[in-house]
Amino acid sequence: MSEGKKTQRIDKILGYLGYGSRSDIKKMTKQGRIALNGVTVKDSGAQANPLADLIEVDGERVFYREYVYLMLHKPPGVISATEDLREKTVLDLIPPEFRVFSPFPVGRLDKDTEGLLLLTNDGQLAHDLLSPRKHVPKTYLADCQGTIGEREAGLFAQGVELDDGYVTLPAEMEVLERGAYENGEAKTVISLTISEGKFHQVKRMLEAVGSKVTYLKRVSMGPLRLDDALPLGAFRELTAEELEALHSYKNKK
Repeated sequence: MSEGKKTQRIDKILGYLGYGSRSDIKKMTKQGRIALNGVTVKDSGAQANPLADLIEVDGERVFYREYVYLMLHKPPGVISATEDLREKTVLDLIPPEFRVFSPFPVGRLDKDTEGLLLLTNDGQLAHDLLSPRKHVPKTYLADCQGTIGEREAGLFAQGVELDDGYVTLPAEMEVLERGAYENGEAKTVISLTISEGKFHQVKRMLEAVGSKVTYLKRVSMGPLRLDDALPLGAFRELTAEELEALHSYKNKK
């Protein structure tokens, strides 16, 4: 809400929060179901400060906020979109009380990729985190075919040429584990931090050095790290500390 306008019509406030259309709220007002600071509202157009006044519907307090910030542990099989006619989207994982704020994913993860995804309706924050000029680092864990190590780390540190001729910005790679797939083929688990967001970038970077990603998970974006206790497919609101870290980081860049 802008500093210049502290109050809004009650029907606008409740409509924004998903309580119904303007005509629905007008009907609720006539039924005496809405109260403002303990007094039954007679006019759905009455002005209220949603951040300071006590608004109640059917005796239950209405909690207003302008923005929501949600951390989602995106599972594979869902797409990073707000709506789709054929595919399940990340918003389908969010209950109605948060969907009414019209959150959207900040950036995207491929359908088969899991991990950290920020959902918000704060357009300015999203713009700042996604701006190519900001070079916000994003860290991924990846299972990769074959044995990769110092050679590939050196190539990534210089920037590698993708299949379309684009040369990536320098990226940081660390080998976390070496093992094998069930068929005996060598597998290397790496951490890769990139500072841009080209289409399928991590997968294409590994292909550029002769490997292939078989599993991919994003674990951080700027100062925001995926909560290890958050199950796959679950979400939670950001803590005050996480939100402050995001805003502080945005303002530094």
